[in-house]
Amino acid sequence: MDRKVVMRTEGVRKTYVMGKTQVHALRGIDLTVHQGEMLAIVGASGSGKSTLMNIIGCLDYPTAGTYILDDVRVDRMSRNMLANIRNQKIGFVFQGFNLLARTSALENVELPLLYDRSGRKLPVRTMAKEALERVGLADRMDHEPNELSGGQQQRVAIARALVSSPAILLADEPTGNLDSRTSVEVLALFQELHAQGMTVLVVTHEKDVATCAERIIELRDGRIIRDERISHRRSAAHDLQLLPESPVTAEAA
Repeated sequence: MDRKVVMRTEGVRKTYVMGKTQVHALRGIDLTVHQGEMLAIVGASGSGKSTLMNIIGCLDYPTAGTYILDDVRVDRMSRNMLANIRNQKIGFVFQGFNLLARTSALENVELPLLYDRSGRKLPVRTMAKEALERVGLADRMDHEPNELSGGQQQRVAIARALVSSPAILLADEPTGNLDSRTSVEVLALFQELHAQGMTVLVVTHEKDVATCAERIIELRDGRIIRDERISHRRSAAHDLQLLPESPVTAEAA
């Protein structure tokens, strides 16, 4: 049976007007992502990948074209409606973690549920605990960000992204602030979530990160120049077994 289309863009363009100059950041993007895929979006600086991520993440509008997310056309929605879609259907993971200081891991993960305006009655505390357990932080729920390692902070950020059961997990340079071993640990977690059926899009400029995906989308000058499935993808879990244990990991264990 064919997998459901979770997002589709057709002829998406983005043009920025700067005085009398027009900057064409995206020049007609046709992209279809099926439920349960893991994609890496790659490209040099200025290729359009950040602009595409902002549109996929409902943070910006395309100048032209169509964007359908989880059977809902979102490219012409009002800002309030877009904010609701963003909260319910997209889980964001950023390079800088974006956690609230002096706030426990559990409270950080609860935040998206507290901003939910769907009218649903949600068991917020239970859902947040389950998300932290899912990323291996059951014993760190009461810790604040400054009491956690970089890798643990990123796991909290991933739990926060997962807590609302989004249609897509969207990660922007998720290993950019992490050391080598911790980066591999986070990538292994993404691959584990993908194996469980999560749709994962990773925006990256790092080849080692991209090869963990099953499909690579490469942009250049606002166009897709490569859409390729990876026949022999990198296994982060396997790589992790070959790396020495870091002092921070050993101490936290």
